[in-house]
Amino acid sequence: MKSSVETLKNDYFIDVRIVNMLFLKGHEKVDEQRLAALKAEIESDGILKKPIVVDVNTNVVLDGHHRIKALQALGCSKIPVILVDYKSPKIGVKTSENGKEYSKHKVIEAALKGELLPPKSTWHYIACSKEIVHISAIQKPVNIPLEELK
Repeated sequence: MKSSVETLKNDYFIDVRIVNMLFLKGHEKVDEQRLAALKAEIESDGILKKPIVVDVNTNVVLDGHHRIKALQALGCSKIPVILVDYKSPKIGVKTSENGKEYSKHKVIEAALKGELLPPKSTWHYIACSKEIVHISAIQKPVNIPLEELK
């Protein structure tokens, strides 16, 4: 029997690719302390452990803003991405910024206009049969050496 996450991968996961970061559009700013810690971890490990999640239709980053900035700071130009269809009703967004509500439309608009939302203000999820899981549940380890991402 498949787990909920395995079913999600088959139903909403489109593709994994290594892409040039120039094509990606973030919707959130990053937290500098979190960024510094992640950069140090990635540099120490010498690998990127997990891909990021990106909308296939708009190239908007749904999960992974800090990984992008950390890799850029380490001289990388490419990153592995999991492409999903953000239009799917099974993919949603919750907000965590002082009760503000951000819709999918607002997320896309912020990214396309370059008017970034505060760090960690959105929480993207995938709806399973009776639960929701963070979108990172579809991210399998990739463990790609940094040299391959330069």
